[in-house]
Amino acid sequence: MRYSVLDLAPVPEGSTTAQALANSADLAQHAERWGYHRYWLAEHHNMPGIASAATAVMIGHIAQATSTMRIGAGGIMLPNHAPYMVAEAFGTLAEIHGPRIDLGLGRAPGTDMAAMRAMRRGLQDSGDRFPQDVQELIRYFGPQRDGSALRAIPGENTQVPVWMLGSSLYGAQLAATLGLPYAFASHFAPQALEQAFDVYRRQFRPSETLQEPQLMLAINVFAADTDAEGIRLRTTMQQAFARLRLGMPGKLPAPVDDIADVLAPEILAGVNQALTISATGSKETVRGDLARLIETYQPDEVILTGQIHDHDARQRSFEIAAEILGNS
Repeated sequence: MRYSVLDLAPVPEGSTTAQALANSADLAQHAERWGYHRYWLAEHHNMPGIASAATAVMIGHIAQATSTMRIGAGGIMLPNHAPYMVAEAFGTLAEIHGPRIDLGLGRAPGTDMAAMRAMRRGLQDSGDRFPQDVQELIRYFGPQRDGSALRAIPGENTQVPVWMLGSSLYGAQLAATLGLPYAFASHFAPQALEQAFDVYRRQFRPSETLQEPQLMLAINVFAADTDAEGIRLRTTMQQAFARLRLGMPGKLPAPVDDIADVLAPEILAGVNQALTISATGSKETVRGDLARLIETYQPDEVILTGQIHDHDARQRSFEIAAEILGNS
């Protein structure tokens, strides 16, 4: 079972963006030593608690700090960008860092309306061209096409692997049709998980780059020395998710002793439902949670994330998970 990291370069309360970027590089270096297969950064905009907005730049930062682990985007929100420019950016990364760059593509904007306008994308283009844009982008990574006046340089002949990301059946169906590997955003949107995996497996069509379905399951991990401490670490993400849903995003909040003291029952119930695909607690408890999730959904790979306020505690959580998965 391959295991990987999904990082949003969190900016905790009381810290800075510069420190968040340094923390991500530090975590990546440790993750490489702990056996993580890939390290992905996610594109989000206009969020004070997330520093990975310039995702391709961040990937270069992490790739420079590592040497063997795959580095990529989980993902680039393609409606925000021209496919040609994405091909040039990731082609450049591939030419600099070799064949260890990944490109995961999402259909959501990863932001609010104000940021969408600031990126100057026509709001009427809210994903309608997404399948065509994905195929156009993949073509740019291939060999020069006869008769084409347009080439992505860098980009051409780099064959950067493209993943489809999703939290609904749309992404599963498109990934299956195009014969692409598929990663499901189960760490925050688990509702369609089972159905999406089933659709992808049943409808998958082999492609030039992928002969068999390849599925990735995203899991939140809050691992610590004790169950109580793992539960306490989780309160940071519960608070952050609640604030986002209420339209009040901010820096990553500090953990609290009792989440019920800061979130109303109806808000907490919705947050906990969204974070169902999680492993929380001591090493033994997290081992059981991970084993149950892997047995239930049978992914080919898991990608772990965890919005944890303290950098040392966050590193320790990923270290514990690696000890579990590396020996399973």
